[in-house]
Amino acid sequence: MGKLTVVSARSAKAGRHADGAGLYLLVKPTGAKSWLLRVQVGGERRDIGLGGFSDLTLAEAREAAARLRKVARTGGDPIKERDKDRRPVPPFRKAADECHAELSKGWTDKYAAAFLASLKEHAVPSLGNIRVDHIEASTIRDALAPIWIEKPVIARKVRQRIGTVLNFAKSKGWRATEAPTRSVSVGLSRQPKGKNFAAMPYVEVPGFFTDTQGKVETVGRMALLFTIATAARSGEVRTALWSHIDLEAKVWRRPAELMKSREAHEVTLSPVAIEILERAAPLRATGADCLIFPGTRGKPISDMTLTKVMRDAGKAYTVHGFRSSFRDWAAEKMPSIPDPVAEAALAHAVPDKVVAAYKRTAFMQMRRELLDAWGRYAVGESNVVKLKEVG
Repeated sequence: MGKLTVVSARSAKAGRHADGAGLYLLVKPTGAKSWLLRVQVGGERRDIGLGGFSDLTLAEAREAAARLRKVARTGGDPIKERDKDRRPVPPFRKAADECHAELSKGWTDKYAAAFLASLKEHAVPSLGNIRVDHIEASTIRDALAPIWIEKPVIARKVRQRIGTVLNFAKSKGWRATEAPTRSVSVGLSRQPKGKNFAAMPYVEVPGFFTDTQGKVETVGRMALLFTIATAARSGEVRTALWSHIDLEAKVWRRPAELMKSREAHEVTLSPVAIEILERAAPLRATGADCLIFPGTRGKPISDMTLTKVMRDAGKAYTVHGFRSSFRDWAAEKMPSIPDPVAEAALAHAVPDKVVAAYKRTAFMQMRRELLDAWGRYAVGESNVVKLKEVG
């Protein structure tokens, strides 16, 4: 815990004021204030200026100091690292372009085009000229309000994509915090139900999940339940093979050719997801490389097979919409889980810098906690003990 507080830093008199771990606030007789980090580099003491008091808050100065200390410990050059961070903080439109240029390397052309086009149409007009470090929940809420009711599906996509840009900005050192999530949703009205409402509101998911489990078991119903439990894309589930499943590690290892991003991805398997796999096991053909949810003649089931389950239940929502249901639930009901964890659970691109900030093992564990909690939510707490006993 640092020695300085926001109040004491603001009222500090001329002199050098230590916060701890080599971080100092320097105050000149004129009243001008700046941050300085004293650190050992190659066995020599170095004083590194971090910036003016008006440019960095106390929290931001501590974050910058921690990052540069780590660079120094690992043999890097903290001054070069500092100078990289001294680029001016860009407005949202430029940050969106940089985010797109970097992350789209792992996206399909179709998704990359849709990502940028939706932001330019629905976010840039109101957010474009605002510095990314000045964008708050209220700013995002005001940008989404005009389309939140009229275009609910695209509005949720834009909200997620704004969050991707802001999380990218944090990884670049342009923001001190990740994108706000729950506070944005709280400021917006509940979207109306209707035939064009693609995503099932997450509050309806437990009832639908339980109702579907109670019906006659079919390949389509099991595949849909597994899609919901893993927050996966339907195509990933329909083409999933038993060889991708590691029940001992409780992981679904999806190869690159199966992924929209064309990058291999691991999904943690909750007790609920594993229980569904156990029910699907009798369908398993001879050999490891057979489909988990086979259609006729051992071929993948069609997307319409899952859609028919929805239609037979009288639901006008899309199968893909359950990913949005999961994301909304994560944002509103799991505020302790960082946004990048939820994005990674959805196999969305997350900068390596962001993952490294949490340590990869901890990041994976948080993903497991998130999907385990989603599984418990989907089946209802009363069913959790039963599922664990079956597994």
